[in-house]
Amino acid sequence: MKFLRDLLDKQKPLFQKGGKLENLYYLYEAGETFMFSPKHTTNPRGAQIKDAIDLKRMMITVVVAMIPCLLFGIWNTGHMHYLAVGEAADFGDKFLLGAILVLPIVLVAYTAGGIVEAVFAVVRKHPINEGFLVTGMLIPLIVPATIPLWQVALATVFAVVIAKEVFGGTGMNILNVAMTARAFLYFAYPMQISGDEVWIYLGDKMPVDGFSGATALNVAYLAGQEAQSVTAAFYSHNNVVTDNFLSFTNSFLGFIPGSIGETSTLMALIGAAILIVTGVASWKIIFSAFGGAYIMGLIMELLAVNTYMAMPAHYHLVIGGLAFGIVFMATDPVSASQTETGKWIYGSLIGILTVIIRVTNPAYPEGIMLAVLFMNVFAPLIDHYVLKANKKRRLQRATV
Repeated sequence: MKFLRDLLDKQKPLFQKGGKLENLYYLYEAGETFMFSPKHTTNPRGAQIKDAIDLKRMMITVVVAMIPCLLFGIWNTGHMHYLAVGEAADFGDKFLLGAILVLPIVLVAYTAGGIVEAVFAVVRKHPINEGFLVTGMLIPLIVPATIPLWQVALATVFAVVIAKEVFGGTGMNILNVAMTARAFLYFAYPMQISGDEVWIYLGDKMPVDGFSGATALNVAYLAGQEAQSVTAAFYSHNNVVTDNFLSFTNSFLGFIPGSIGETSTLMALIGAAILIVTGVASWKIIFSAFGGAYIMGLIMELLAVNTYMAMPAHYHLVIGGLAFGIVFMATDPVSASQTETGKWIYGSLIGILTVIIRVTNPAYPEGIMLAVLFMNVFAPLIDHYVLKANKKRRLQRATV
């Protein structure tokens, strides 16, 4: 590490004011602070904050929390392919095939977004925004493994520019950047972001007769048309390959079709534990969102007028991207509510809206995407009224 430190120090004058590469200083600064702790401190005459974490370290913590979802998603991509084509394979074969499909998506997302960040940093003459360390990982995890790479690049550029940079960069965005990328893909290229071919490898292999790559949400929606209950549809789906393919246990563990990082609720909860223990994410948002989804699922089950509404409430928690969206996107500290009471309201409304959108509007079977984006817009309003209520109570006490 001393060799690397000395090398950076030797090249630093080239990037400082008056150097030949002065205009590229913030590219140098980004690399230096990524590898070493920054030397920035508060004014010695004022209050001192002694903390080992800065924005880059905070973002890296979120990336570490997503690693379980990434690794499981890589394996599950290969697992679903071999199920689809009816071939046996060991862990290594499944993981290798998954890596071949998934890692290029991660690379393209980071490259496309990194270029945009670098261009804005050079033009605006400010440090490169660290927020893309998280966004560059989130985007690959919320898309299917077979999505065209050019669509990943286009969605990433769109999201970084429109959802973040136009608002001023990291810390200024209103909408969650990764969810904006998914919304762009959903409305611009719906055939590639959803459908029966999501988990079938686009090679020379064909799926076995009777196998469908439909996600659990699609199966639930179609259950009524086939005169089945949702639970019966889950347990009979793809029984030519494996019994109980979409059972609750399989859905919780993640052995089901879906986007790369969203299938395993267990992996998402492991990530949630990391974020909560390190203090990076709000446990209030996570708990209230899961609680809101479950309670609304119970209400829909009681008031069911169609098969989808009658789906058991606990299934809402383990299918689709609900768990992943709550843990990694609803908790975004920039676009979420900031007040403590507001976090409870914000999280519960995300869970409630997700279930409402799922069961009442077949055009948007997922729900979590629109729920998070919708509540991102209303988060400042929630905080406004929470603060207003707090001030009113304090004024009442002051006049007693």
